[in-house]
Amino acid sequence: MSVHHSAAAGYAVGAGNYVRGRPGYPPEAAAWLRADLGLAAGRAVLEVGAGTGKFIPLLRETGAEVLALEPVAAMRARLAADHPGVTVLDGSATAIPLPDGAVDVVVCAQAFHWFATAAALAEMRRVLKPGGMLGLIWNVRDEQVDWVAALTALTDPWEQGTPRYRSGAWRDVFPAPGFAAAGERSVHHAHVGSAEEVIVDRTLSVSFIAALPEATRDEVARQVRALIADTPALAGGGEIAFPYETRMFAFRRVD
Repeated sequence: MSVHHSAAAGYAVGAGNYVRGRPGYPPEAAAWLRADLGLAAGRAVLEVGAGTGKFIPLLRETGAEVLALEPVAAMRARLAADHPGVTVLDGSATAIPLPDGAVDVVVCAQAFHWFATAAALAEMRRVLKPGGMLGLIWNVRDEQVDWVAALTALTDPWEQGTPRYRSGAWRDVFPAPGFAAAGERSVHHAHVGSAEEVIVDRTLSVSFIAALPEATRDEVARQVRALIADTPALAGGGEIAFPYETRMFAFRRVD
């Protein structure tokens, strides 16, 4: 499977913005890893599409052995530098460089929409042990908040068919052969920081924005800063909270 242009080009130049602008994950995500996916010391977990490693700290907290697969070299380099001790793999969701039954859990954090195909699911099932778990998790912006909806309206014209969670297309591969649904959770979450970090850097970390020519990216950033300046809840210069819903889905490998 080739890497989508928006991911290959955007994440190659936008790794720094990704680290600064993307939210972490709520405490409920750690509970999900342990209770729903069964992660613990003595087990092994593979994160597919690990990016710069935003989800790695939660995986390591479980005590499990962590392996991280990332096809974009710039993201992979940042991951390796920031998370020593994690086994970092070059590959894709349809070509995982591990033997059959190598891990207890496969996790895709903020990534499954990029490779939501039957072939990718079959490959992830291959590297899972019998009875192993697949976990999918996303931080999804809460567009019930007016300024968040306005931000989306500002950036969506640049989308050009880029795969995203919000399209819902990732759901089309389920139900999937060899997997049984094992529950889902949804919790409120927020990314707290300066508007520059949690809104501007967040916007510039979006794959299809990061892939734009520099002058166009600069114009998008100018428009985002204008939105911040024109929104009383954001314009004060202090910390703001970017609202999200964290959505978690679990599937079990069945034979």
